[in-house]
Formats: sequence, structure tokens, C-alpha cells
Amino acid sequence: MRLLSRLAFAVPFLLAACSDSTGTDVPTIETTTFAAALGVDLPASTRTTTGLYYRDLAVGTGATVAAGQTIAVRYTGWLANGTQFDGTAPGGPTASFRIGVGQLIAGWDQGIPGMRVGGRRQLILPPALGYGAQGSGPIPPNAILVFNVEVVSAQ
Repeated sequence: MRLLSRLAFAVPFLLAACSDSTGTDVPTIETTTFAAALGVDLPASTRTTTGLYYRDLAVGTGATVAAGQTIAVRYTGWLANGTQFDGTAPGGPTASFRIGVGQLIAGWDQGIPGMRVGGRRQLILPPALGYGAQGSGPIPPNAILVFNVEVVSAQ
């Protein structure tokens, strides 16, 4: 009986250890089922120490992107279920950002440096490198995000 009472006491703490500060479960990239249309291929991707996965879809031939540069990109962002939440129009105007200086979500600051201009890369972000427990607009709390990013220019 003593073991059961200790176990009953410990269970809430064990459950809390598997949750974020909001008490909801935080999904992992490795256990997530991605919409087939996203073309996620984890075994072909590189995992960083922060949990970001990236895969070059096309290696560019231009200069290598470094932190601190202003980059022009075309991109699309999806939730793991395939719902698009953001992006630029294919072939349309680019979006410009300064990379690696905290202006963007951490997954971009970590996943874009090292790309070459003209390259396309898929980034798969755990919640902590995206919008975390708070979410943002159409992005729910603790969402795993998938981005396809093309670097058009870097200065």
C-alpha cells in the first residue's frame, strides 16, 4: 500500500516533466506524422543539437549566407498537418530579413546561415525554435513547423 501511495504522489510530477509550462504535451519531431505533401524526410535530414532538422532541396551556387546579413527569400510555412500558414508567392516578390540577429524565430536564425544563394532548404522546427507554448495567429501553441526557404540574395 505504501508503494501505491508514493506512486500516486509521483504521477503528477512525472506528467509535468513531459509537458511544457502550460501543462500541455509538447510534440516531438521524431514522433510527428507529417502530411505527405510536405515531403518531410527525417532520415535524409540533418538534426542539430537544438532539435532543428534541415535538408537542402537544392544547393545554391552563390555566396554562403552568414549571420548578420540581410537576405531576400521566398518561402512557405506549414503546420505538420499540411496547413499553410504563411509564405511568399512563387515567383513573386521576396521577403527581406536580417538573419542571425534575433529578428526572426530561432529556427530561421539557426537554419539559414550556411545556405548558399540560389539554394532551397527545408527547415523542420520544434516548438521551442518556432512560436513555443504561446503560438502566434494561425499557429497553435507547441506547433512543429515546416518551412521551405529559397535564398534569392544575401548582402
